[in-house]
Amino acid sequence: MTIRVIVLNGGSSSGKSGIVRCLQQVLPDPWLAFGVDSFVDALPARLRDSDGGITFTPDGGVSVGAEFRALDAAWTEGIAAMARAGAGVIVDDVFLGGPASRQRWERVLSGLTVLWVGVRCDSAVAAGREIARGDRVGGMAASQARVVHEGMSYDLEVDTTHTESLECARVIAARVIAARVTRSPSSPW
Repeated sequence: MTIRVIVLNGGSSSGKSGIVRCLQQVLPDPWLAFGVDSFVDALPARLRDSDGGITFTPDGGVSVGAEFRALDAAWTEGIAAMARAGAGVIVDDVFLGGPASRQRWERVLSGLTVLWVGVRCDSAVAAGREIARGDRVGGMAASQARVVHEGMSYDLEVDTTHTESLECARVIAARVIAARVTRSPSSPW
């Protein structure tokens, strides 16, 4: 079955965005990319640091409210609609809710073939990247490095601690391409 959606889950500064850019280069067809950071950036300013929106605590914690959740539901439905319309879609997300975060995506992506990818990175390495980036709340990378993977299962895992984004992207792309050429026993082809 043709994979229509690749979902990358990993903590802040784990290397997901770099992998996404590389995937767009190494996959044979064009793929659209959507990241949770872009979604947060698209929120109205009034939803930042508000109970109804999203709040980042000084220690790197994140909490979200009802207005955030409603817009997030529309965002995920929109991404699923693009995949259903034929676009290949790569999602860069942070499953702070663990399995419940994945289940949210599973509901909207129902009927689509999805490759679930865990992006791991040692917390100290991710924390160093966080400092170098300068655009994150300190402590976010270390606090998320482990928690986003608790209770999760994946089709594929990559670790960016010592592996470059391009190599991780090649591993993921190989799985996507292999799925394309593998036919199910019931396929007439």
